[in-house]
Formats: sequence, structure tokens, C-alpha cells
Amino acid sequence: MFRPLSIFIGTRYTRAKRRNHFISFISMTSMIGLALGVLAMIVVLSVMNGFQQEMSSRILGMVPHAVISGVKPLDDWQPAARASLKDPQVTAAVPFTEMDGMLSYKGSMQPIQINGVDPALESKVSIVTQHIVQGRLQDLKAGEFGVVIGEITARRFRLNVGDKLTLIVPEISSAPGGITPRLQRLTVVGVFKVGAELDGSMALVNVADAAVIQRWQPNQVQGVRLALTDLYAAPQVSTAIAAGLGADYKADDWTHTQGSLFSAMKMEKTMIGLLLLMIVAVAAFNIIATLIMVVNDKGADIAILRTIGATPSQIMTIFMVQGTVIGIVGTVIGGVLGVIAAINVSQIVGWVERVTGQHIFTSDVYFISNLPSKLEGSDVALICSAGFILSFLATIYPAYRAAQIQPAHALRYE
Repeated sequence: MFRPLSIFIGTRYTRAKRRNHFISFISMTSMIGLALGVLAMIVVLSVMNGFQQEMSSRILGMVPHAVISGVKPLDDWQPAARASLKDPQVTAAVPFTEMDGMLSYKGSMQPIQINGVDPALESKVSIVTQHIVQGRLQDLKAGEFGVVIGEITARRFRLNVGDKLTLIVPEISSAPGGITPRLQRLTVVGVFKVGAELDGSMALVNVADAAVIQRWQPNQVQGVRLALTDLYAAPQVSTAIAAGLGADYKADDWTHTQGSLFSAMKMEKTMIGLLLLMIVAVAAFNIIATLIMVVNDKGADIAILRTIGATPSQIMTIFMVQGTVIGIVGTVIGGVLGVIAAINVSQIVGWVERVTGQHIFTSDVYFISNLPSKLEGSDVALICSAGFILSFLATIYPAYRAAQIQPAHALRYE
């Protein structure tokens, strides 16, 4: 009894067995609905975080974080690499050449982005060596014109290691059309699979062979590819490095090539979060109906309390406490169950697959074979805070109505 009167009565109303069991059922439904809404939000956002992390690690592990390239081909890439490594954000700098073309095999063609790489250094800036499924990256030897293609390209053309195909690269010329095709025969020495669209749009050749295809000197490269500790600092870091090297250098980074994809993923997460918040809001505002019925059921109790001296603010607080307790209990239960489900979602999906005998995620269709999940404390805190706030706001109107009940009017109809 050391608690304030309003809190004591409000919590007692929450625990007490009501005469009207329908009110108890509605109250329990509101609590369960709120818990399920919070649980769904935590699990869905955690899964979306997992997908985003998986896509980021795969795509941004393959494409350059940033490139410092020369206006003209670089005869010596080491000075640019040394200047780049002076920045604490840069962890590696390796030679790099990029060009666009078409792959041709037995009458079939597809566009391709060719990256000229140094096989001995590429593992410092790329994850491709971890995803080679046929052959080896080290088989890209200068002068042999080998190529490592993606799994989608290999499947589309039905290629295996040792097969030969043709690379067509456009070249500006003085011919009437202005552009003439340049052909180069390539031998497949490896196949990579990262589980993204890059498997069908990227191929790797030795950086020296790329120079020959471009009709440069064998030691010339387009620029240096950088690996950064903070991907989102790539625009600022690369621009600063290029500016320090002079007007003969320019900078590019992943936000120009892949930025739209990650912006779309971020927007998708935001929109789904808002839609799921509507579920929480519906469950929270069910508390309004619950409290209105409780107020009607407790009319005589309110009249007695007012008669013995309870103020309207105390009456209002009683029902706000009751509704808030329902909201807190539902949110806490949903939060705990949501955290447990988000941590174990991969095991839960695996169990469902074993029980039903159906594969939800097959590697033949999706780029992953399991459901990734990344639980972030900020998401859990935001979701639970939203549940608390909505539950509290839902109590204001019914509690205000209770505070306006006059003793004589309530006792007259009791």
C-alpha cells in the first residue's frame, strides 16, 4: 500500500477477475495482438537486415570500393597505390583495368563487364577467390588470354573450363560507322559464383591481357582499385586521393554503380517497417475498446471513488495505468519472443523444411540456401518504444471519459 492509490487500483483492475468475461477476452486479445505485432516487426526487420548484409558482402566484395584512375593509361601504378595507402581508410590498392564488351559463343551473345586483375593481388580487395567453383584464379596467366566467368554466364552458354569463346570490344575508328569491333579469343580457366547478378555480368582477365586487348603497353593499367574499411566513406576518400594526385587522376566509387540498389533496399526496409507498424497500431488501439468497456463496467466503482474524494485526475490515472500495463506486458512478451525467433530463424526454417519435406530456399533458384538474419538492438529498441508509446496514447481517451463520469449519474443506472 505504499504505492500511489491510482497505480494500486489500476494494477488491481488488471489482475482482478471481472464479472464480464467478454472484457477479459478482449483485453487478452489486445495483449496477444500487440505481442504478435512486435514479434513480426522484429523478425521481419532482422531478416531484411540479414539479406542486406548478405547482398552487401557479396556484391561489394566483388565490385571495387573505389578506383583511382588516370586520364590516360598509367605506365606505373605504384605511385598512385602508395599515395592511396597513406589514407588510414584504405587497406589495399592493386592494379585494375575495366572495359565493356560482348561475349560470343556459338552464335549466342551477351553483354559483359571485363575486369583486368592481378591474380596474385586480387584477394586483397575482392572475395572472388573464395567463390571459385571451377578452376583457379591463378590460372589467369599473362599472355594466355584466360578468362574467369560467372556461373550464370557459364550456365547460359553451357561452358566449362577449357572451352573457348570470343570477346568483342568496340573501338573508335575513322571508319564510316565510327566504331569497329575488335575480337579476342579467350579460354575459360575458371567459374565463380557469388549468388548475385554479377554472376551474369562480370568476367575477369589478367591485367596484362586487358592492356593488350585495349592496345596499350602490357605494363599499362587503367588505375588502382582500393579496398576501404568504411564503405560509406568511399566518395570522400577517393575524391580526396585523386585531388592530391593532381588533375591527371579521377575518382570513382561503388555508389555510382551500386548505390541505387542499396538505396532501394533501404527504402524497402523503411516501407515494410511502416506497414508492420500498422499491425502494432491496430493491436494497441484495441486497448481503447477494452478500456471503454471496462469504464462502463466499473461505473459504480468510479462513483464510489469520486464520492470518497478521488479527483478526476486520479480516476484518469487508474485507467491509464491499466491500459499501459496491458501494453507493456504485450510489448515485452512480443519483444522477447521476437528476439528469440530472430536469432533462431534459420534453424526454424530448417526445421519447417525437414518436417514438410519442401525446400523454401533452394540454391538453384535463390542466391542463398538459408534465411539470413541480423538482429540489431536499435531496431528492437525502436519497435518496443513504438509499442509502449502507442499503448499509452490508446489509454488517454477512455481514461478521460472515466474521469468525466459524475457519481450521481453512474449510481442512478447501476
